[in-house]
Amino acid sequence: MPASERTLQLLRVLSPLLLVGLWQVVVTLFSPPMLPGPVDVLRRLGAEIAAGELLFHMGATLARVAVSFLIAMLLGLILGALMGKVKAVDAAFDGLLTVGLNIPALVVMILCFMWFGLNEATIILAVVLNKTPTMAVVFREGVRAVDPMLLEVGLVHRLNYWKILRKIWLPQLYPYFLAATRTGLALVWKIVLVVELLGASRGMGFKLGEYFQFFEVDAVLAYALAFVAVIMLLEGFIVRPWEREVLRWRVQT
Repeated sequence: MPASERTLQLLRVLSPLLLVGLWQVVVTLFSPPMLPGPVDVLRRLGAEIAAGELLFHMGATLARVAVSFLIAMLLGLILGALMGKVKAVDAAFDGLLTVGLNIPALVVMILCFMWFGLNEATIILAVVLNKTPTMAVVFREGVRAVDPMLLEVGLVHRLNYWKILRKIWLPQLYPYFLAATRTGLALVWKIVLVVELLGASRGMGFKLGEYFQFFEVDAVLAYALAFVAVIMLLEGFIVRPWEREVLRWRVQT
């Protein structure tokens, strides 16, 4: 591994450690009553894992995140590609997309629960309705950014549709896939937690609401820490390796 890459990896590790250190300093100096220290939070995290509570509810949340993310990604890709490629489709759906982007997520959640009841399908539907417009915008801009001259080169060389898709379309769309993946994961799990807080009987959002009622700050922070750890693992072992693989053709500066 080059020295510059090792430095970047070190900085990625040091930045969260610096945050934890600052957290400990604040607790030591000021002893705020509603802010437990890192050791207390880790102790509570271990207790929740040992009891099986955290793993059970995290499993339910992660399942909802995975399903709703994949559905929103697929719908956003289809809609965004059509809007970016066909002007009539863009004109027809642009107003609806603007409404979807700006209507409060909480309103969508409440209406879904009122219309369809408190069930698993409604939770997924509420998340998908909130997230699909954002995905569609990202993919629409990606399709619009594809260089038409490269497509003409492919046609001149009589490449078949599969090669044009693999060699011309996808390399130019990969940055938008990565942006949609990162923003999608970041937003979907937050929306899922809110939906669970409002109308689920299991999941991390449900447990956070329960701990909020009893002012168990250490438990709230323990659950937040656990989910952040999962997201960082996904980023480190899936998203970043994928990014390096699909963008290795770029000249790094």
